[in-house]
Amino acid sequence: MNTWRNASLAVTAAAVLALTTACGQEKGTETPNGQAVGAANPADAGYGSDGYGSAGAGAGAAAAAAKPAGQLAVWESKDLGKVVTDSAGFTLYRFDKDTAKPPKSNCEGDCAKAWPVVAAGGASAAPGTDADLIGEVTRADGSKQLTIDGWPMYRYAKDTKPGDVKGQGVGGTWYAASPDGKKAAPGAGGGEGAEGEGGEPADLAGLSVKKDPKLGEIVVDKNGMTVYRFTKDSAWPMKTACTGACLDKWPVVEPVDKNDTEGILKKGFVTFDRPDGIKQQTIDCWPIYTFAGDKKPGDTNGQGVGGTWFAVSPEGKPVGAPK
Repeated sequence: MNTWRNASLAVTAAAVLALTTACGQEKGTETPNGQAVGAANPADAGYGSDGYGSAGAGAGAAAAAAKPAGQLAVWESKDLGKVVTDSAGFTLYRFDKDTAKPPKSNCEGDCAKAWPVVAAGGASAAPGTDADLIGEVTRADGSKQLTIDGWPMYRYAKDTKPGDVKGQGVGGTWYAASPDGKKAAPGAGGGEGAEGEGGEPADLAGLSVKKDPKLGEIVVDKNGMTVYRFTKDSAWPMKTACTGACLDKWPVVEPVDKNDTEGILKKGFVTFDRPDGIKQQTIDCWPIYTFAGDKKPGDTNGQGVGGTWFAVSPEGKPVGAPK
């Protein structure tokens, strides 16, 4: 028994030592699990928590019931191009973690409360669009969900009025849908190399480097969205000061394989096991985030917010932060 215990302790010690070395430290015996500054409120992983069309109590339960879309419509967004809405004018979204071929929804449970499913029944194509792209997928619970070119469609709980697109870019995985089922095309000027044809992000690595005209070289995620650091966090010991509601505005960057990066510092490229249970990618052991206020690739609306949020350099430094 003692032999097994000693071996287990040795493995644990080796893991901590490896992380310590990776983070460029010569001292310290803290575990890699970080601690939150202040109360560690359970995060919603970028899904949001309010019910569709209401922020009142019990809204989440109401959101769980799929609502029909009726006659679909298309409106021209200055920032996003052509966006599909339901008959009430609410934006329809698609989820990067779903699949279109074959159609499959991977949004269940709490996710489906924050991103209410669009029921397939009674939906009809928007005038002037290809009706053949309208379809349905059978969900795990047997219900039918509307699809456009195979992509399951959702609304967003925090869109409270027609024309809202608050779900655009949430978590780096949710995007307004265009009439052909693709991600709604961001407006021109999204950044050099940020998009491919039709507004789809180019084939980017999980994390890569982009040349911003004002900030120089900055890190972007697989969708071309700017990556940020929070100066109230710390690298060793790893701690986060962004918890609870903060994560609605600053979704964490999920773990990225080292081999799925281009031009990023590999030292200290480790996963942060946050106290709220979310796994977060780090660069040089600093937790990294995206910004919900960035609506399209190339946006840097989070730069300098509160004097504490800054884009990240390839070496993990906060670009433009006061010395």
